[in-house]
Amino acid sequence: MTWMVGVDVGGTFTDFFALNELNGAFYVGKYPSTPENPAHAVTQGLIDLAAANGLELAALRHLSHGTTVATNALIQRKGGKVTLLTTRGFADLLEISRQTRPHMYDLYQDHAPPLVPPERRLEVTERITDGGEVLIELTDDAVIEACAAVKASAPQACAVCLLFAFQNDEHEKRLCAALAEAIPTIYVSSSSAVQSEFREVERFSTTVLNAYLQPVMAEYIRELEAAVTDAAPTASLGLNQSSGGLMSLARSRDLPIRTALSGPAAGVVGAAHIARQIGRPNVITLDMGGTSADVALIREASVPIAFGREVAGFPIRMPMVDVETVGAGGGSIAWIDRDGLMKVGPQSAGASPGPACYGQGGRDATVTDANLFLGRLSQGGLLGGAMALDLDRAREAVEGIAQDLETSAVRLARGVIDIVVANMVRAIRTISVERGHDPREYVLMPFGGAGPLHARDVATNLGIQEILVPAAPGIVCAHGLVVSDLQEDFVVGRRLRLVDNELNVISEALETLANEAANWFDDEHVRTETRQVSIRLDMRYVGQNFELAVPLAQGDDGKYVAFDDVEPLRRAFFQIHEENYGYHNPEDPIEIINFRLTARGRVHPLVESKGMMDQNEFSAETGYRDVVFNQDEPVQCRVFQRHALSVGDEVIGPAVIEQLDATTLVYPGDTARVDDFGNILISLDV
Repeated sequence: MTWMVGVDVGGTFTDFFALNELNGAFYVGKYPSTPENPAHAVTQGLIDLAAANGLELAALRHLSHGTTVATNALIQRKGGKVTLLTTRGFADLLEISRQTRPHMYDLYQDHAPPLVPPERRLEVTERITDGGEVLIELTDDAVIEACAAVKASAPQACAVCLLFAFQNDEHEKRLCAALAEAIPTIYVSSSSAVQSEFREVERFSTTVLNAYLQPVMAEYIRELEAAVTDAAPTASLGLNQSSGGLMSLARSRDLPIRTALSGPAAGVVGAAHIARQIGRPNVITLDMGGTSADVALIREASVPIAFGREVAGFPIRMPMVDVETVGAGGGSIAWIDRDGLMKVGPQSAGASPGPACYGQGGRDATVTDANLFLGRLSQGGLLGGAMALDLDRAREAVEGIAQDLETSAVRLARGVIDIVVANMVRAIRTISVERGHDPREYVLMPFGGAGPLHARDVATNLGIQEILVPAAPGIVCAHGLVVSDLQEDFVVGRRLRLVDNELNVISEALETLANEAANWFDDEHVRTETRQVSIRLDMRYVGQNFELAVPLAQGDDGKYVAFDDVEPLRRAFFQIHEENYGYHNPEDPIEIINFRLTARGRVHPLVESKGMMDQNEFSAETGYRDVVFNQDEPVQCRVFQRHALSVGDEVIGPAVIEQLDATTLVYPGDTARVDDFGNILISLDV
């Protein structure tokens, strides 16, 4: 038997999802994360998972990894020492930025200070126009002078960002080659290689961030590769990107910025796979962990993609899974503001000291404490009892804030849940209602350790009728890593009018992308039968500030449908514009900004997962306990063990379904049914 595994490193736990390639059986596991050395948790958890389930490490074929190394380095500002080399006169472009306030109504909130101080912002004499023409030639003397200046600044990495390099990268290539020869010990990032498209601020920022992360990620990859090779010598490695696909270690070293949202992206990919697998193509995901909740809207089982956002206060321009994050997690702290009103989050107790019930010194009442006090979580603890919970400490924390507000402890605990649910509902409305989608037409898919516990309250507030709880809800991000394809995104920046006279330029750009994709498929040894490409054009009316991604129609052979004039593109743009803005004007001129191609495929074949391999013959029902739902008075609920439920089993609420990685709450009158893949489908009695 051969197997593959997805490993997602979180702040508290490192999650594992192993898939048997012979029969589709899967195994899950958790190991405490080791922030000081994340590679240790990956390898040790892998060893423990194999030992617990009788898996041979020698038979491990592939390991897919979601990492927070890049995210943490940006948040904590623990990247490398970076020098910026740019066109003369533009050294302060990132500090000037766009002159907009990060928070509209906060006069004292400023942008994050640039990662490159003034003394390491260097200029070189050259200039390329917005049409790609050389206005000022880059001389050999200028190259030599630039290399000497960079060397004198003693950086670990250098970001080469020249004006309009996305139109003509000749000067950037010369400088990068010269720097690599003159200073072979530093990492070099060029804007044309990192993200070759217009908007200078975002392109410069993305390139600087990439250079900033290169030393950190290179060191981590070295440690990870060595450790995994020792444990499983035959296993290949891939890292997850923010766009939801895997990339090789070599590409990860060159482009670490693509891993900035590695974890949340994997969760959405896993959710989309589950949705496609069971015929529920339209779902809203709710990934609720200890600190925050990530929500996304999946339509037609497709992973939603955005092309720009901020991470740790820095603008990034590249494809990323479109998620909305809110400070709502199990560790979110309940507190009273200056007006005497209770708020929940965004402050979190974290993993240490954690919620009061963890017994590690935390005293603040959190969402987890409220759930334990209301009976929604077992006094036996989390992770199958491996992580103890202290009810007395939870009660003390809840009663403390209840006394301050002069209300009962039960009502206070219910209020904590209501507030955190309202925060998540607001985030979901942002990605649904505000974009023209009716959440009542979607299935809610909760995952993460806390998602299934709050799913019913969220669904009720949104009018959603069905909840889909994955077989291993706390491991969905790791599951997503197993089912992820290798993926590469290519872009050609060309600003041109959408007119028939430009058809040759359009064809040339598409041909360039097709050749780059073909070369990448061959270099990565992607199986021919799995190769897929999708092409989008960034288009807008002339004068608009933002563009829309317009997909090209594709035939059965996977190639885009050829067109003899621009009319098909115009109609496609009108349709997308109508969907987003409610109107279109056939008379206004249209322009293309970027050509984008996404290539994806697999090196190893994928076997569909069938079910978790820890079922036994014991009764699924294990007892009763009192749980508070929507009223102050508790309701006696049956308690079930998820691993003992079989396909087709039904559970009528009120009930609590417990498992290693999550707890699912079934409200009175609701019906929970186990489907053929081990998921739980809950029909709401509303």
